[in-house]
Order: sequence, then structure tokens, then C-alpha cells
Amino acid sequence: MDYKKYIPGSPSVSVIGMGTWQLGAAADWKPLSEKDAIHMVEEVLNEGVTFFDTAPNYGQGASEERLGKALSHTDRSKVILNTKFGHTVDGNIDFDPGKIRRSIEGSLRRLQTDYLDSVLFHNPPAELLNGNRAPEHYELLEKLKAEGKIRAYGASVDTYEEMKVFLDTTNGQVVEAFFNILHQDTGRAFEQAEAQGVAVIAKIPLDSGWLSGKYGSQSTFRGVRSRWSQADIEKRAALVEAVEEILAPGFRLPQAALAFCMANDAVSTVIPGSGSLAQLRSNLRSLDKALPHDLIRKLQLFYQEEVQPLGLPW
Repeated sequence: MDYKKYIPGSPSVSVIGMGTWQLGAAADWKPLSEKDAIHMVEEVLNEGVTFFDTAPNYGQGASEERLGKALSHTDRSKVILNTKFGHTVDGNIDFDPGKIRRSIEGSLRRLQTDYLDSVLFHNPPAELLNGNRAPEHYELLEKLKAEGKIRAYGASVDTYEEMKVFLDTTNGQVVEAFFNILHQDTGRAFEQAEAQGVAVIAKIPLDSGWLSGKYGSQSTFRGVRSRWSQADIEKRAALVEAVEEILAPGFRLPQAALAFCMANDAVSTVIPGSGSLAQLRSNLRSLDKALPHDLIRKLQLFYQEEVQPLGLPW
């Protein structure tokens, strides 16, 4: 495992972290038992992973609870816990500043810890990313930092515009950005983040499974992934085939997708979801082979020339 700087006061972060929404009993894919969820976290720790990303609404609190149990016998100073607020345990969306402390204290309880390394606005309305328009939120977060309940705060964002506003108007130290081969928009703000000492977490690095290579033009979807129309599916399938042609013959798609994210100096850690130990081990194999600079450049040009003009939906 390789490690990078995260935030002041935290240990170095593993370049591959663990997204944990699949640990919850109410996950959108095949649910894990508590025993299997805890075993997966233990296996991740054995592989040198130190970063865990969660949220209160993942499995209606079950993700945080199971992660807390799995880490209860681990040296807390060796792991980094990142959670969020705004999407609640009971499935509601509530960014009221009066609810922030309650949300964080609930996460502390479920995770069995007395501090959180970082807490993020969970894909909030755009106006809350502007520190000048939401002073109450940021004043409270600064107070929670002073109390030692959190070490840093930030935001989970999907676009360059969102990330830019947050970097320009707040003292946030972490951004969780939607970034992968097919969605490179947020990457335009990475240089600024690095200059300001803001850690970047690359989320959805496998593009909701498309960059794992398991979907094609005939794929069908249920749950949250049913948002794609047949036209969307065919368009994405064609783009994935084009990416595979660029990569051929030396790289497998899922490992290359993660390596592409990790190659950016501004990215501290990448958080692929792993629904099974097999997927977890596949993700970790991305550490074995770095992408050469010329291949990274080809993927960047492919995005700029072929993907970006399409306005590909999430």
C-alpha cells in the first residue's frame, strides 16, 4: 500500500480507501450480513487500508455501526474516519445547522469513537457550499473542531463549479469529488485544492460499475441505477469500449480506472465500493501497475474531445 498526506494531525492515508455504504443491511445491492461486513473491514485493514468513508444514511446507520464494531479493537490513531451530514439515518435530507451537532454525535456513537477525522456536507444544495451564504454552518463546524469532536470538515461535490465555490469561500480542508475517467470535470479544481492544502477524496472512481467492465449495451438495472435510459446505457457502453481500446493491451479496465485517479497528485485517496472480498482484492491490484504519463494524457484528451461534449449524466 502507498500512503499520502491527508489533513494536519491525521496519519498518512492509504491511497485506496474503503467506501462503506455496502456494509449497511439496507444497501442497494445484495446486503452483507453483519459478520461478513466486519470480516471485510478486517481484511481491508490487513491489506494496509487506513481510510474509511461512511455516512449516517448508509444502511440507515448500519454502515457506521458495523464499521465501529469492526474497528473497535484497532488502534484509533492508525485509521482515518470520514463521515457526512445532511442525509439522515431515517432517510430524510436535512441540512439545518441546528442538526449538525446531533448528526455528528450520532455518528460518534455508532462509530464508537470520540472524534472524527473529517465530516462532510453530503452533496448539499449549492448555496450551502458558499461560506458567505451559510455562516451558521461553518461557525458551528469551527466550534466542533475547537471542541475536538472533528479534526476537519469539507464537502462532497459533483462538479467543478461546486468545488470551486467551496474552495474560494470556506476554510474547509477536505473535498470528496466525483472523479473518474468518464467524469473529469472536478479535476479542473484539483490544482487549487493542492495549493490550498485541501485533501481530495476521489469518489465513484469506477463510475457506478461501468469502469469495472461488467456492464454493456444490453445491461439492465434496478434500484438507483435504473436512472439510466436505454440511450444512456448504449452511450456509456460505447465509451467504455473506447476506453478499453485506449488501454489495450497492457491494462485491465478496473485497475486502470483506479490507477488513473491515484495518478493525480492532488488526490489523497480513492474510494471504490467493494461488495465482496473478490471485488476488494481486484481493487487493490490497481496498486500493482501505475499508468504511464502518455496513457494518462490519452485518457484526458479522450474525455475532453469525446466525453465532455456529451454531457454524460451521473
